[in-house]
Amino acid sequence: MSRRSQLLLGVLLLLIIGGLGAYLLSRAVPYQETLEHGPAPEALANPYLAAELFLRKQGIAVQRADSLALLPTLPSAGQTLLLLGDRQQMTPLQAERLLAWAAKGGHLLFVAERLWDEGDGKSGDLLLDRLGIQQYASDDLDAADTEASDADEVAPQNAPEQANRHPELTQLYLENEQAPAYFGFDTDFHLYDAKDRAHAWANSGAATHLLELYHGDGLISVLSDAWLWQNDKIAKYDNAWLLWYLSQDSAVTLLYRAERDGLASLLLRHFPKALIALLLLTLFGLWHVGMRQGPLQLPASLSRRQLQEHLRGSADFLLRHGGPHSLLHGLQQDIQRRARRRHPGFERLAVAEQWQILKRLSGLPANTISQAMRPLPKQRLGAADFTRQVARLQTLRNAL
Repeated sequence: MSRRSQLLLGVLLLLIIGGLGAYLLSRAVPYQETLEHGPAPEALANPYLAAELFLRKQGIAVQRADSLALLPTLPSAGQTLLLLGDRQQMTPLQAERLLAWAAKGGHLLFVAERLWDEGDGKSGDLLLDRLGIQQYASDDLDAADTEASDADEVAPQNAPEQANRHPELTQLYLENEQAPAYFGFDTDFHLYDAKDRAHAWANSGAATHLLELYHGDGLISVLSDAWLWQNDKIAKYDNAWLLWYLSQDSAVTLLYRAERDGLASLLLRHFPKALIALLLLTLFGLWHVGMRQGPLQLPASLSRRQLQEHLRGSADFLLRHGGPHSLLHGLQQDIQRRARRRHPGFERLAVAEQWQILKRLSGLPANTISQAMRPLPKQRLGAADFTRQVARLQTLRNAL
């Protein structure tokens, strides 16, 4: 193919590719697609991260705490402490310190954790019991109590008389406002001010979910739950506005847990696989240390047994089952048999005469004969006495 033909072919290919590209561009339609990656790790680790960011956006100074260890250094005046974490491990001393901190001018906000027990006359919630506030399940309220609560609390004097269009939501009326603010509290719980100390409250159609009362020079706010301020609910209704309203004109400290987790619980939560590996390694080490070192000793072959070994085994057997007296008695009988062979009628003689015959036949002293042939004592012989008695009898037997 000539150079001119190659050039024409190249130009033709370029024209085809260009035309195809122009056609595809004319048919393409641009669009946008949003990919949801889910909550960020920070939001998963902190359920109140959105509330914290919202307060900072409103110009409120916010700090985060994990325990009540900061309480001695936390100023009371101009400070709001949001106690949103679990308080099951709180001690009576810590509860007293919290109330004393609020009495000096601080604003303490906490969540009621336990229901009132009529039988015990308390709920077990240290803060609720000290303030005289009782929490009930809304389903357990009597109709009469509900009507009284509606008459006394749901419609305060400064609230306009109008129908409740959202009974499932909690309402808060403010002065000079015609419409209430609405919040998404859990309606399964009801707060009751047994000492009639509350000066402000917020109610749903059948229950009270927010109480405010003065305590010394400070203020205490009690909530039936704080779920409305979690990341997935704070943007609903007026939930975020309530958080700002309760913490306005003060610095805020968010306390997620009243006590730090112990070392064991932290390790179990963050390093379960490492703990399992450590446990298995420990068990393997104990098994290795307790394992027998070297091969098992096999029993000796019967073909290599000698007469001395059989005799020693027989003697050990007799000693274990008959005791030392049976062995000594056997030696004495053997001596008497030898004496009968050398002196006929030996068995019919008296004991003293037998000892005289043994003295004459063996050539041993009378003292040795008497010690060897005297009757054995009933008590168990010691090892040294048994050895000496065997030596005397063997000496006498060998001499016959």
